Amino acid sequence: MAAGAGAFAWATFPSMPTRRVYCSAAHRDGQLFVLGGCGGSGRALGTAEVLDLPAQRWTTLPPLPTPRAGAAALALGKQILVVGGVDVAQSPLASVEGYHVDEGKWEKKAALAQPSMGISAVQRDGAIYALGGMGADTSPQALVRVYEPAKDHWQPLPSMPTPCYGASVFLQGNKIFVLGGRQGKLPVTAFEAFDLETRSWTRFPSVPSRRAFAACAMADGVVFSLGGLQQPGPHNFYSRPHFVNTVEMFDPAQGAWSKPSRGIRMREKRADFVAGCLGGRVVAVGGLGNQSCPLDSVEGFSPLQKKWEPLPPMPTGRCSCSSCPAPSLLFVIGGVAQGPSGAVEALCLREAP
Repeated sequence: MAAGAGAFAWATFPSMPTRRVYCSAAHRDGQLFVLGGCGGSGRALGTAEVLDLPAQRWTTLPPLPTPRAGAAALALGKQILVVGGVDVAQSPLASVEGYHVDEGKWEKKAALAQPSMGISAVQRDGAIYALGGMGADTSPQALVRVYEPAKDHWQPLPSMPTPCYGASVFLQGNKIFVLGGRQGKLPVTAFEAFDLETRSWTRFPSVPSRRAFAACAMADGVVFSLGGLQQPGPHNFYSRPHFVNTVEMFDPAQGAWSKPSRGIRMREKRADFVAGCLGGRVVAVGGLGNQSCPLDSVEGFSPLQKKWEPLPPMPTGRCSCSSCPAPSLLFVIGGVAQGPSGAVEALCLREAP
């Protein structure tokens, strides 16, 4: 049962000591780790900070051995792992580093076989799966690799049918669903799943429309592709890219994408926003739209009523944010307000009275 619109509220946390965009975040045990990213100069940072959620206090950690932006970050046991990303020269990185929470120090881990930025990663049963990315030659990668911490070793797995970077990945049962992402500057519409037991790929019908800076979410096994910037078609040479409020849904039970009806479009046209699932709803947060500054509007889709409802607006309107799910919270971290932002806010479910 999806929570009512009145059940949502924003929690505002103290701002990060370092304002940044393209940072990597991981939540572990009441602590939010925010690692790397880009500051106002656009250079990759080595900054590592942790927010103690109950105490509402930031602590500066020893810096990342390799400054990086746009890395994948995951909590794995008592470590926080950062994988790939770009360095201060904006070159993709192969290096992988782990922060030991108890010991308070960084350790170099087995590197990836190839430098890679825009990796999508998920953790399952104590192993990390890293999918896709973009190499130093700027071409998209189809690489899939699994990291086993006990062996400190990356093992190659069967490649993705469609190479891409910056894809959305969702773990559902024993499958990793991969959709969206980019090849160069072009948005990808491929939708594929990797079966962790058979170690094989399945292709699903492609996302119906091609949109850049769209966002994806998964709720109750249904995949949503939302919003974005629609590029003009080849026949429509003179029109400009425009923001859209498109909603396309894929139900694995039916094996098909539903044709988007006007009734289920988002209330707001938006791109470069945060999407997630909270309280049984798909939520869309902030981003860029037809206004002159980033959006602060938030909306939630009720799968039962098949409609979007306004939710409380973000305290700080932003785009290009990092996000991090936690139990009954969706963190929205940093990003761009007027310049790089230090804001850390979480959409949360109010305690029932």
